[in-house]
Amino acid sequence: MTAPTVIVERPHEGVAVVTLNRPERLNALNSELRARLCEAFDSLRSDEEVRTVVLCGAGNRAFAAGADIRDFAARSPEEQRATYMARRVFETVADFELPVIAALHGYCIGGGTELALACDMRVADSGTLISQAEIRLGLIPGGGGSQRLPRLVGRGWASIMCFTGDFVGSDDALRIGLVDEVTAPGEHLERALEIARRIARWSPVALRLAKRALRQAFEHPLADGLLLEKDLFMEAFASEDGREGVRAFIEKRRPEFRGR
Repeated sequence: MTAPTVIVERPHEGVAVVTLNRPERLNALNSELRARLCEAFDSLRSDEEVRTVVLCGAGNRAFAAGADIRDFAARSPEEQRATYMARRVFETVADFELPVIAALHGYCIGGGTELALACDMRVADSGTLISQAEIRLGLIPGGGGSQRLPRLVGRGWASIMCFTGDFVGSDDALRIGLVDEVTAPGEHLERALEIARRIARWSPVALRLAKRALRQAFEHPLADGLLLEKDLFMEAFASEDGREGVRAFIEKRRPEFRGR
């Protein structure tokens, strides 16, 4: 039996783990993996036990070594445009309503980098090498790299990465804000799970609203974001979880959030 290209571990303590499972191809993103990854996030979206997701890659060598070039090499421009117009995995991950943490190791290249950029946080082990490598193929980023990358690292570093295709090591990635934490070799997943468990303690209502508010900050003017923040705060305040959190604080007990 063929191994699944994406493995989903159902939530434990509110944390679900999604693993890219093509280690023999460095978890390159072929059509099959992309489709299964979209299905995985769809299934988690309807799972009331989920409060955060950790996304990682199988094997010892890579989180994801970009798009599987064999998958698109024979496509005509028209066929590639049709593929782009269909649902894309990068937006599926970015639009997931709850926090998503990327646990990175080894190679993170091209579309793999863009998949990591679509997540809310990135934890990398010290051996991680990150590249926006499309320029080496005579191409440019096509999964959000030219837009999400400069929002994280600024125009200068985004230009260096997109124009040279060079690798950025974990220390530089941390320094420029491309990743949020660096761990000892092999400890990236456990650290990501530790952060995820801390997040999963809280109200999924508040987590969804906080993610919407943070995303607004990068996509719209400040004045619009402040208005939305007020609306989202009131939505959280009026929720059952919001009322429960306030009561629990007054009563000096742990809140029991139910996602309503």
